[in-house]
Amino acid sequence: MKLLNYKRDSSFRLGCLAGDYIVDLSWGWRHYIEFKGLQVKEDIPSDMVEFFRCGKKSFENAVEVEKFAKSLIRKSEYYSFITSVKSAKIGPPVLNPGKIICIGLNYRDHCAEGGADIPKKPVIFSKFSTAITGQDDYVVKPSISKKVDYEAELAFVIKKEGRWINKKNWKKYVAGYTIMNDISARDIQFSDGQWVRGKTFDTFAPAGPYLVTADEIEDPHNLKIRLTLNGKIMQNSNTSNLIFDIPYLVSYLSNVMTLKPGDIVTTGTPPGVGIFRKPPVLLKHNDKIEIYIEKIGRLRNKVISESYYRKNIFK
Repeated sequence: MKLLNYKRDSSFRLGCLAGDYIVDLSWGWRHYIEFKGLQVKEDIPSDMVEFFRCGKKSFENAVEVEKFAKSLIRKSEYYSFITSVKSAKIGPPVLNPGKIICIGLNYRDHCAEGGADIPKKPVIFSKFSTAITGQDDYVVKPSISKKVDYEAELAFVIKKEGRWINKKNWKKYVAGYTIMNDISARDIQFSDGQWVRGKTFDTFAPAGPYLVTADEIEDPHNLKIRLTLNGKIMQNSNTSNLIFDIPYLVSYLSNVMTLKPGDIVTTGTPPGVGIFRKPPVLLKHNDKIEIYIEKIGRLRNKVISESYYRKNIFK
């Protein structure tokens, strides 16, 4: 199932993708139980994190709503809980994650292009939730940075609270997979001596467009990953090249902190980033970035300058 947040009546609601349509899971559930004449008290939350917290039952009910909606669509019967994806604004899969945990230097060939040693343990940094943004949203290039870069990354989302997790049990804690672009102000990142400030400007964590549930991706360690800038391929690799895999990361991180529903973990970027190209290729106003990850989809964003944003968009 492809879960997503879409905007309806000025607020975001939880839905799933059904072909060319978005199915509102909470409203769809109410139609479904009325149609079936069921006497049930539970609902499907309209918030992604609450959906995870409700556990297996929410997912099972969502599957029933998805099947119900697809049967209506096949008969060309459309209700208020079914919306064309073309007319919808899609937000990030998790609107306000408690944590965005990032793993650096997790592809061997990316380490090599930057002249870094292959790490013996995961390199951890973070982004704040104010950096999160969604499909077709702007990436705002800050005026205080001259070297803003892109990074295509596979990310996974936590569905269940856990601490000291055995890596054999990692699947119990992973809700699914999405795409994140780890936008980075390289001049700030390298001059600070630590990475957080250069990585967490507002809009520096585009994510989405969907969260593909874990049951649909048998092996997240064998997915094509590619980034294009203005139509030109800049990064082209496979998640099989990860140094530290997801089972290891779930266990390693949970030995440091409690992982909670809605936490996002990014797994690092492959080679081809702009700063290490000769000459460097850095982001500028009007650039268009698209990231493709096999079985997940395509994340699209446009870069605009801070001055343009403040003059024309910021309120």
